Amino acid sequence: MEPPFWTALTLSLEVALTASFVLLLTGVPLAWWLAFRSFPGKALLEAIFLLPLVLPPTVLGFYILLFLGPEGPWRKLTGLSWAFSFEGLVFASVLFSLPFALTAYREAFLALDRNLLEVARTLGVPRGKIWLKVVLPLTWPGLLSGTLLAFAHTLGEFGVVLMVGGSIPGKTQMVSIYLYDLVQALRFREAAEASAVLLLLSLGVLVAVRLLEARGRAWKSTTR
Repeated sequence: MEPPFWTALTLSLEVALTASFVLLLTGVPLAWWLAFRSFPGKALLEAIFLLPLVLPPTVLGFYILLFLGPEGPWRKLTGLSWAFSFEGLVFASVLFSLPFALTAYREAFLALDRNLLEVARTLGVPRGKIWLKVVLPLTWPGLLSGTLLAFAHTLGEFGVVLMVGGSIPGKTQMVSIYLYDLVQALRFREAAEASAVLLLLSLGVLVAVRLLEARGRAWKSTTR
């Protein structure tokens, strides 16, 4: 494999790891809130969060580009332009992968035995301790699998990151875009090698997700 491939792969891994960490920090409390709170407009809000699942990636990328660009609202609010930058790639990746993480987190919370939470509250256990002693031990496989899915989804991004970051080698050229450029240049041997690496990496992530789901089911069966 040529050095530009490893540069593009390294950038993709950095973006995916950063976006996954941001999703874990923001998506977990958001999923908890959506799982256990009822309020007017909840269905509409959930639909907005899930919109990237059905919206064409180029459309989402276009709107993010307008938001982060030199004349966009983000520049007016912060004085920063994140278009065609690492920060812009992370921002776009968080929005694009949010539905995958949010759905997995929410399902993990909904699978909790509500009686355990009610008993802990009745006994006067502090909310933070309930999280550490009850919620996290029972939901961590689902939370981790959702984070891994978001990580894998970010690695495979194309339309969104192309719109927001373009294809600047060493700066914004993600590995999916690098692969596309190889095909456009008719460099099929290099494209096949890059595809094989990505295939094995994606397969490894999915196997890890399945193992975590199986471990989560086994954990819950032993705690009943």
